[in-house]
Amino acid sequence: MKFPALVNCTVIDIFQPWPRDALFSVGKKFLKYLDLGSEKERQAIEKFLPFSFVAVNEATLDFRAKERRHVYTTPKSYLELIKLYKNLLIDKRMDASTAIERLENGLSKLNETTESVAKLEDTLKIMLEDAATKKETAEGIAEVVAKEKDSVEIQTADAQTERVEVSRIAEEVRRKQR
Repeated sequence: MKFPALVNCTVIDIFQPWPRDALFSVGKKFLKYLDLGSEKERQAIEKFLPFSFVAVNEATLDFRAKERRHVYTTPKSYLELIKLYKNLLIDKRMDASTAIERLENGLSKLNETTESVAKLEDTLKIMLEDAATKKETAEGIAEVVAKEKDSVEIQTADAQTERVEVSRIAEEVRRKQR
């Protein structure tokens, strides 16, 4: 032996694969107090965890055959899988509750905006009715002004004609007075 100290201080742990029943009971124990939804959903999750761990163990055999590299899964790996599942579930629930809160806030803002738009529409209808009334009044006044303008123009034309006539008569009178 070339390195006796290395051999004396080395411990080789050989782990036998856990049976599915053991994986199932450990998973059930660690997920016992976690809210997983309905009982049907809980059972599906509790059955999936051992299935996934066994599937990974089988995939390691294929990996070893193809790549000639060893990948080891241990009971600690299974416990880490359960811990990862719990952490991801908590994170995703927090993300979902944050998204729900944001959507509720957005929906309340949309409702407030809808109410404001409805009030503005009512105000606009009233203003348009007032504007239509004022427009009719203005058109009536414009008609009266137009008639009076025509009358004034006619009277102005008559006055102009009369002025010319008066000027002519005044000129005649001046000539006669001279």
